[in-house]
Amino acid sequence: MNEPKYLGKPVNRPIEAVDLIEWSGGPIEVRLDCTEFTAICPVTRQPDFGRLVIAYVPDRHLVETKSLKLYLWKYRDEPAFNETVVDRIAGELFEQIRPRWLRVEGVFQPRGGIHVTAAAERGTRPA
Repeated sequence: MNEPKYLGKPVNRPIEAVDLIEWSGGPIEVRLDCTEFTAICPVTRQPDFGRLVIAYVPDRHLVETKSLKLYLWKYRDEPAFNETVVDRIAGELFEQIRPRWLRVEGVFQPRGGIHVTAAAERGTRPA
């Protein structure tokens, strides 16, 4: 496995793929709570503010968290509806990490008085 590309280094741009850390421990569930997530509304081009909770059961890799922050940064400039963003992040992270199970939940601030929560799962959650 390669050394992390971004840990301990200055980075001034978003990235496409997270760094991985080898995991050889037992079964655990990892939960990453990203409280300052932003995306762009494809209609109004206004920012959508939300909280992402990424939970996964690793197989052979963990996510390096600085690279996750840089990966999520790319969504600040990509217009997409909240539900689409959640589904896309779940698919991309599942492909990159290859965990046993992964769930991404987005809880977005209200717009027009409507609060949106969307969740996407990939894989099979161990019992």
